[in-house]
Amino acid sequence: MFKEWGGYGDAFAEDVPYEEIKPDYKQAYWDIGFGLQKIDGLEPSGYLVELAKKQVAGELTHEELMAYLTEYHAAGAKFGESEEADFTSARIAKILAEDGFSFRPVTLLHYHKEIFGGIESFPYLVGEYRTMDMGKKEPILNGESVRYASANMIHSTLKYDFEEEIERNYRGMSREEIAHQVMKFISRIWQVHPFREGNTRTISTFAIKYLREFGFEIDNEPFKNHAKYLRNAFVLDNASSASKRTDKYLRMFTENIVLGGKNELVILQNVE
Repeated sequence: MFKEWGGYGDAFAEDVPYEEIKPDYKQAYWDIGFGLQKIDGLEPSGYLVELAKKQVAGELTHEELMAYLTEYHAAGAKFGESEEADFTSARIAKILAEDGFSFRPVTLLHYHKEIFGGIESFPYLVGEYRTMDMGKKEPILNGESVRYASANMIHSTLKYDFEEEIERNYRGMSREEIAHQVMKFISRIWQVHPFREGNTRTISTFAIKYLREFGFEIDNEPFKNHAKYLRNAFVLDNASSASKRTDKYLRMFTENIVLGGKNELVILQNVE
């Protein structure tokens, strides 16, 4: 079972308070939080970027940063600045800094609520599964959509997938095999698409926490600079058409984040 492999890497071996985490790690969490916004074409405000620098340097606590950020948006941010990008970046960074992790579907609900809750510009249900069937035209698939789970099957599908993963025997696998299998599981969860919006940001956060359960340290650069690539890799791994379906790009991303890979993270549009 996967739990036999429990235990964080050296950077996460102790329950260190958020404000006492090394600056390099805090910066990495912010880089991931900022990078994941690019999935939806969002950018954090310059104001938050400056606050984050102060928080990394120990000049602000996370609570103080959030108070300043709340005041800033309540007063009316500059035109074009995204409340959603600012708050979700900060919340993702905080979740990644936390030591605890629970491998259950309810953790996805918790992360989604924690990341997106209370944001006026995010008009969808938070911390709840979507109640409507959906599809999205994917440019990487020439406008086709991945076949997401039906709304009334989300709970049972996730329950099945998590139970199957819990029973998986990772003992005897190489680090490479473990990493690719974990990300294959994550891709299946992404294909369920449990939420109306915010799936990739929520599931990526969950993936990082889960990979750390196996002792992997995460290279933040692919998340910082290639988050859109990751979403397209999920799309291609779950394409409805067998001729377009491939896990090649997901494997390349996985190699880069946990196995020291140096793959060029580029996907040609309109994969045939």
